[in-house]
Amino acid sequence: MSDINALLGLLTILVLAIFVGFEVISKVPTTLHTPLMSATNAIHGIVLIGAMVTIAALFASGLHSPLLIGAATAAVTLGAINVFGGFAVTERMLQMFKGKDSKSK
Repeated sequence: MSDINALLGLLTILVLAIFVGFEVISKVPTTLHTPLMSATNAIHGIVLIGAMVTIAALFASGLHSPLLIGAATAAVTLGAINVFGGFAVTERMLQMFKGKDSKSK
């Protein structure tokens, strides 16, 4: 029964985090989106480096099953897509704020 209680506790935290995250993000004005996106991309880059260090530590300790390798590869791949996609979106948004004169140069 303790496994079920632990699972319910984790699911409760997940649902609350989703709700709070949605409420916080929906209140951000559009003028602050670009600076917040840039900061979030930097944080995700640090998380991605941490994930790679964790994977290296798992391999060094001898804990490398095919399931673990697949999950770790998927996590790092999705994290990298998130970081690079975020920077692309931020760059595109910054281009929208430039004047017409700077686009022609």
